[in-house]
Amino acid sequence: MNKKMIIGLSSLILVVGLSACGNGASTKQNSALPANNSQTVNSNETSKSAGALAEGGIYYTANEGGSISKIDAATNQVIDTIEFDGAVHNVQISPDGKTVGVTVVPEMAEMGGNDHDSDHAMNGYAIFYDTATNKKIHQVNVGAHPAHIVFTGDNKYILITNNEDNNVTVLDTKTHEQVTTIPTGKGPHGFRVSADSKFAYIANMSEDSVSVLNLETMKEDRKITVGQTPVTTAVTSDGQTLITTLNAEDAVAIVDLENGSSVKIPVGEGPAQVFVQSDNKYAIVANQGTEENPSNSISKIDLSTQQVVATIETGKGAHGVVTSKDNSRIYVTNMFDNTVSVIDNQENKVIAQVKVGTTPNGISFTP
Repeated sequence: MNKKMIIGLSSLILVVGLSACGNGASTKQNSALPANNSQTVNSNETSKSAGALAEGGIYYTANEGGSISKIDAATNQVIDTIEFDGAVHNVQISPDGKTVGVTVVPEMAEMGGNDHDSDHAMNGYAIFYDTATNKKIHQVNVGAHPAHIVFTGDNKYILITNNEDNNVTVLDTKTHEQVTTIPTGKGPHGFRVSADSKFAYIANMSEDSVSVLNLETMKEDRKITVGQTPVTTAVTSDGQTLITTLNAEDAVAIVDLENGSSVKIPVGEGPAQVFVQSDNKYAIVANQGTEENPSNSISKIDLSTQQVVATIETGKGAHGVVTSKDNSRIYVTNMFDNTVSVIDNQENKVIAQVKVGTTPNGISFTP
């Protein structure tokens, strides 16, 4: 593994003692949920428990230390914390804003003690909560070392990358039943779905490719060669441009999905997540670096000129990134500071630092 690649899954390695980019484990699913798994809610301001309806919206962070933080975007105050027995890697709010889904790798004790050869030793789950009440809706066993979770824009499917199984679990949003699994390249990690909900673009960390999954046929259509250690992807709303971070190259690849041409743009050290704002004007890249030598910035790329137009200092280990609905704010998780940087997207400066749970990774804003 490249020394720079201390993206979010590296924190999971510390928790479960397993390599996120190692050989795929068994795809056999757990037949039962761990009996001692617990998730508790701590309400900091119970009068705001319906924060999903707050005027300024809400955002959630996935904290690998074992929690998700729910933040009121109007005040940038943490209003609730849901705690887990395990490492929480990613979080996303459904398109209708009613549900939040997270991926969890359980603690090794829950999965059979120190038996690393167990079929279930690395299998994790996706858990879903009501955003207004914080009530747990459902818990689903998925594959080995689940990474990112994404709802399709039509709210028909939920996709979860299983980093150690080299596939994607597809769930029915209404029933939470498994529809299928789709094979990918090696080490599938971050991804986004096209605005028309027809394609998912999966960054394969352990090879130099992005898998293009057809969500009508539920098969991989093709692989796109992008560069070394792709971590996450983003796609413009017209479905024409793909952006993926290349962690080992300190760059992003921008791919024209119509003609197949691509360019690489240098960014900061160890880029992790990338997010395209809703008007397709900018792609925002979080530069994480490594735990030993953390980076602390985001790179703002003008997609019309394919140039970095701003580099904005954040906290240490910038990893997850998202914008507000109106694109006026950028939110960045800082893994090694346990904070979220709130950035004015016009002034290109941090206007707030929000303390959240331990090792914040993924982040999602109310659709």
